[in-house]
Amino acid sequence: MNIRNLVSIFALGLSCFSPLQNAGAQKPSVKDRNVIIVMTDGLRWQEVFRGADETLLTPINYYDGRDVKKLQQKFLAPTPEDRRARLLPFLWSTFIPQGQFYGDLDAGSDAHVTNGFNFSYPGYSETLTGHPDPNINSNDNKPNPNVTVLEWLNKQPGLQGKVAAFGAWEVIGGIVNAARCNFPVAVSYDPLLLTPSTPEIDLLNQWKAESPRIWDDEAFDAPTFYTAMAYLKLKQPRVMFLSLGETDDWAHGGNYGEYLDSANRVDADLAQLWKQIQSMPQYRNNTTLIFLTDHGRGSGPDDWKGHGQKTPDSKNIFIGLFGAGVPATGLQKNVAEVTQNQVAATVAQYLGLDWNAQEPRAGKPLPTQATH
Repeated sequence: MNIRNLVSIFALGLSCFSPLQNAGAQKPSVKDRNVIIVMTDGLRWQEVFRGADETLLTPINYYDGRDVKKLQQKFLAPTPEDRRARLLPFLWSTFIPQGQFYGDLDAGSDAHVTNGFNFSYPGYSETLTGHPDPNINSNDNKPNPNVTVLEWLNKQPGLQGKVAAFGAWEVIGGIVNAARCNFPVAVSYDPLLLTPSTPEIDLLNQWKAESPRIWDDEAFDAPTFYTAMAYLKLKQPRVMFLSLGETDDWAHGGNYGEYLDSANRVDADLAQLWKQIQSMPQYRNNTTLIFLTDHGRGSGPDDWKGHGQKTPDSKNIFIGLFGAGVPATGLQKNVAEVTQNQVAATVAQYLGLDWNAQEPRAGKPLPTQATH
């Protein structure tokens, strides 16, 4: 039994999915709503909407020649619709049909960053502040001088002490300015320190300490995800931010096979997160889930590995909304463009608050209703 399964069994049991609204139940107030933001680093819109790229799923792009037949059987199919459903089954069976999803350029839906850099720190900062900052022009782990919507929300009535952030990449701590923001932040291999702790959290901390370290500044997604889940169940934050990173790191390493597997695991994490949400009275039918990426990637046999200013296509991203308050308009087609700088105001709006009044540079909230 692997450690991922062990933690799943060790964790509190999860109940079955619940419908988004119980028949006859009173609709919860927006003032009581919860918002969870999940980002997976550098996942391309091409895989999200077209599925696996057969031309890239080759032995040379998978651990320097390891056989890819099992991955081909798992992810390849005759049509883009079938391939994307195999790669991201929860997204395409539940999240997108019951939510609102942008970024399919093939369908006339453009979602992109506005910071012009097309890499991680500027993308995360734009997402969480609602505006680009030309002075944030590297991935150096420096405290963000800008106040994020998370930090502001943590000061609002009813939300104090109800915000938390988790990230596989250690720089997430700088992006949310862990030294200043005054809410719990757990990143990379750092333990989650709580008093009192729990056996589950102690196990997760031990897992981080003893796990292999392929990347010095980034842990695997699994311990990050399960740490966030443990905190969710224990503390029930009303606003939670979770950043996963393997999709970007495997792509930079030219490992398309593991890039696909990590994207598939992110989808499974979203499904497990939503199942947990629907099992808890605090969250059931009263939680909005926002899913996006910090930047895109290039295309072609080599450019898919990278992104940045020299790769203009890497500005293209996806943004999805699902759950409480989100109209079930599904995959957006032939709609006006949306941008990453709209996410922060959207988070606040779903909590009944106005981020634009606090931060005039921020983009306006995403449309609450869109046409196909």
